[in-house]
Amino acid sequence: MSKIIEQPRFSCALGAQQSVVAIPRAVPIVHAGPGCSGKICALIGQGEGYAGGSTIPCTNASGSEIVFGGEERLRGVIDGAFKVIDADLYVVLTGCTSDIVGDDTGRVTRDFQDDDKPIVYAETGGFKSNNYVSHDVVVQAIIEQYVDKFKDEKATLTPGLVNVFATIPYQDPYWNGNLAELKRILEGIGLQVNILFGTESAGIGEWLTIPQAQFNILVSAWPGLEIVKRLEAKYGTPYYHFPYLPIGGNETSKFLRGVSEFGGLDPVKTEAFIRKEEEKFYSHIERTADFMLEFRYGLPRRFYTILDATYAVGFAKYLVNELGILPAKQYIIDDTPAIYQEAIRDHFRHVSELRSAEVVFSVDGGEIQAEIRGEEHKHRSLILGSGWERDLAREIHADLLPISVPITYRLVLNCGYAGYHGGLRAIEDIYDRVLDTYR
Repeated sequence: MSKIIEQPRFSCALGAQQSVVAIPRAVPIVHAGPGCSGKICALIGQGEGYAGGSTIPCTNASGSEIVFGGEERLRGVIDGAFKVIDADLYVVLTGCTSDIVGDDTGRVTRDFQDDDKPIVYAETGGFKSNNYVSHDVVVQAIIEQYVDKFKDEKATLTPGLVNVFATIPYQDPYWNGNLAELKRILEGIGLQVNILFGTESAGIGEWLTIPQAQFNILVSAWPGLEIVKRLEAKYGTPYYHFPYLPIGGNETSKFLRGVSEFGGLDPVKTEAFIRKEEEKFYSHIERTADFMLEFRYGLPRRFYTILDATYAVGFAKYLVNELGILPAKQYIIDDTPAIYQEAIRDHFRHVSELRSAEVVFSVDGGEIQAEIRGEEHKHRSLILGSGWERDLAREIHADLLPISVPITYRLVLNCGYAGYHGGLRAIEDIYDRVLDTYR
């Protein structure tokens, strides 16, 4: 029996086109039917990047390509992209149409690779997975088809160099700010950081140094695990896994100490940086004491998260342990594979020394909202969700902080919630919405 899923919070596998857009001077080339790429941009593509949005080359496969095959059309689009778009990397991505028909996208792409063109391909037919999974597929395709081919064979391991894999570009609306903060704090304890995506990345030249890293860092509940495991098997590069986004003082310091110990860094330098950052962070918190006391009866008492696992755990630990807001039911909406669910539940069982939280894994936004509506709402609540929760927040008189796609009602430039800076931004954004209700 089929089931309609209302308000999904992620895209099909072709959504990995946004991962390509997030690499400076990289261009996706989409071999799919008309409209597929545009719908993905509408859901998760706030901002076009270097060559995203309506700039993305696409075969716009139609009935003719379905009947007779679309390989020659793809060849023409690739050739045209090289002539028209000045880029450092081109990534061919397949959609449902080409994968169902059986076009040999790999053979077409390899013809260009044989001429040493900077091009790779990945099979991302929408029916195969979602963009959390296909992000890993595309990253691995770039490493295996481009990095392995063009890397410096004479280069050796660089002490202190790390590759960071974290939240998925555009699927996490705050990805650029989060990556920038992660790079800042990791450099603060003495590391050289390949951040790979966004404004802080040096582009494809940075990707070519991936094999030289001393170790890899994964900041994610489960997306990206296949990448770091593959790199460990391929290059012998060990990885440090921090399974949620570190937000605020406690968790960011914990993250940095874990990285420092794993990488054998100077503990004195690490602690000096942490001490300096914590002093600044908590000095700002102290300045809110009067506000928290004066408005204590009008502030949110509990919170719901309708987020992916990486964000949900990170925000839960921050809100409970540093802001004193108690957890209501927590909803994980990233279609978490069953093998990772128990570990995530365990994080919520121990969200603090005295508190636990119930967690539900669901991809149906309508079902989640109906369940929240059915609860008794005696006290003011905070919802960490998406633009789709705006009406729900109004109905139950809750405050909404949009974290998940679709954002809809907010423009995001360099805002992020990771680290020390992100923790302060979260407080500003949460209580800005609270104060806005006082007229």
